[in-house]
This record gives sequence, structure tokens and C-alpha cells, in this order.
Amino acid sequence: MNAELSRIKPSAADPYNQRAKRKRIFIVVSLFVLLIAGAICSMNLGKMSLGPVDVIQTLFGNGTAKNELVVFKFRLPRIVLAVLVGMGMAASGTVMQGILRNDLADPGMIGISAGSGLAVLLFISTVGLTSMSSAIFLPLLAFVGGLLAALLIYLLAYRKGAFPSPTRLILTGVAINVGLGAVTLFLTLKLNNDQFVFAQKWQAGYLWGDEWSYIAILAPWVLLLSGYVWYKSSLLNTIGLGYTTATGVGVNVRKSFVSLALAAVALASGSVALGGSIFFIGLISPHLARKLVGSDHKFLLPASGMIGGIILLSADTIVRALVSGPDMPAGIFVTMLSVPYFLYLLMRSS
Repeated sequence: MNAELSRIKPSAADPYNQRAKRKRIFIVVSLFVLLIAGAICSMNLGKMSLGPVDVIQTLFGNGTAKNELVVFKFRLPRIVLAVLVGMGMAASGTVMQGILRNDLADPGMIGISAGSGLAVLLFISTVGLTSMSSAIFLPLLAFVGGLLAALLIYLLAYRKGAFPSPTRLILTGVAINVGLGAVTLFLTLKLNNDQFVFAQKWQAGYLWGDEWSYIAILAPWVLLLSGYVWYKSSLLNTIGLGYTTATGVGVNVRKSFVSLALAAVALASGSVALGGSIFFIGLISPHLARKLVGSDHKFLLPASGMIGGIILLSADTIVRALVSGPDMPAGIFVTMLSVPYFLYLLMRSS
């Protein structure tokens, strides 16, 4: 037990731990710098090319009216949305992998995103986005849909007198994901032409909520919830040692599991509501972050969030700059790049 506790709180006076901590802080800061650099590059690229000097002058209020329109109306909100959605999905995946103690857990694979998406699709197809007041409810509706999916997964995986095993929860979630996907497809086929096109693009990961009004809703949602799960980093580290060990050191595992699961569902739901159904970011980002900073969630969560933002921002920039014709969903590009890595993880998994 003492050895386990020492893994939770390493000695602050240990020179090795101090060097490792400084290295992990350096990596997190470097990822943040890379994210900012990627955002600046993304503002330069697109169907209308802007030079770096033009972008900087525009950002400081000295640009032409045309450049201000391109930067502040089209590119900057799209960039902010991509970063927020990527960070939200990555943080959600990191928490789910932590509480389920399974590196293959992902909100897009176990039905959470599908539940959120079904709720959003029902709302848009019946009510539509006719006013700002209707848009305000999108993250909440997505949260309700994701929460109902999570509750259904838990109930189906539950066995009387025993906490569901992580493997049972994940396999049940995969089945729920397939079922909700079929219901979503059935409803999509009954939409009119415009709604059908929107639904298809949304399911492929289309960053449609690229207006400042939508971003003003999503930003506090993602940032506050990310701050909450980061505050619970030590708890996630303890649960990672095993439910029995966590209970042994005084953690109320059932209560902690529920609160962290709710936060993870809310993060994924808000991201899905305005960024479409994007797969694999919640799976890939924690894996890449874990290779860089280790498994301490105090560093893993911010590193994973930065990587998620970088991945989605890069995909959206590439699609916007290189693909001609109609606007393509960035989620297609993310999925094409992530599938080989997912298969690699699957083959290495026991």
C-alpha cells in the first residue's frame, strides 16, 4: 500500500522528479506555443491568401476592410471553434480513459457522441436554428442526449450488487453507438433536401457553428469543464491505480466515477453540438499526450487538450486550403488519418 501511495504523491525533494516535472511543463508550454503558431498559419491560408504581415496588421486594427472581413468574420471564429472542439473531445476522452481504466475508451465510440448528435439532429430537424435563443439550448440538449446514452449504457451493463466492469461498459457502449447510429440514419432519410445535406455534413464532422454567437456559448462550457476535470487530476490518478486501491486510500469510487463521467459527457456533448460528430480525437490525443508527458493527469489533461486542438485545427486548415469546391467536413480528414493509428493501438492492446 505504501508503494502505491508513493506513486500518487512522488517526493517533491527528489531531483529526478523535479527534472521530470520541469520537462513535462516545458512540453505543455511547447504544445501551447505550437497551437498558437498553427492558428497564425491557419489565418494565412485559404481560398483568399493573406500574408503574415496582413494578418498581423489586421489583428491590431490596421488592416483593410476586406482583410478585416476575412480574418474576423470567417477565419478567426473557425479557428477558435476548431481549437475548442478539439480540446473538448480530447479532454473528454482523457477522463473516460482514466475512469474506465481502458486506453481504447472514446466518447465517439461508446455512444456518447451518438446520443448527443441524435438530440441535436431532432432539434434542428423539428425546430431549426431560427434564433439565438434556440442556439443557446444546443449544448444543453446535446448534454441531455449524451447523458441519456450514458445512463442507458450503465443500466444495460449493470449487474445487481456489483459495479459494472470497464470492459462491460465499453462493449455495451459500442452496441449502443451502433443502435443510435441506425436511429439517426433513419431520421436523416426523412429530412428535406437542405436538412439532409446538413445532417450528412454534421455526421462527418462539420464545424458548422463558426459564428461568434455560438462560440460565446461553447467557450465557457469547454473551459470551465476542462478546469473542473483538471482540478480532479489527483483523483483521476488514484482511480488509475485500480478501484480497489482507490477505495483503500479513502476514495468514494462510485461518487467520483459519476461526477467525472458527467463532466466527460458534458465536454463531449458541447463539442459535438457545434462541431459535428468527430471520431478518434478523444482516443488519439490522450495516447499521444501520454507518450510525451506520462500518465499524471495534471500534465496529461492540458497536453491532451492542446494536441486535440492542434489535430482538428490542422485538419480544418488543410481541408480549407487544399480542397476546392464545397466546404468539406474536417472530421473526414481526422478519421482518415486516425484509423491506421487506431488499428495499431488495437493490435498492441491486450
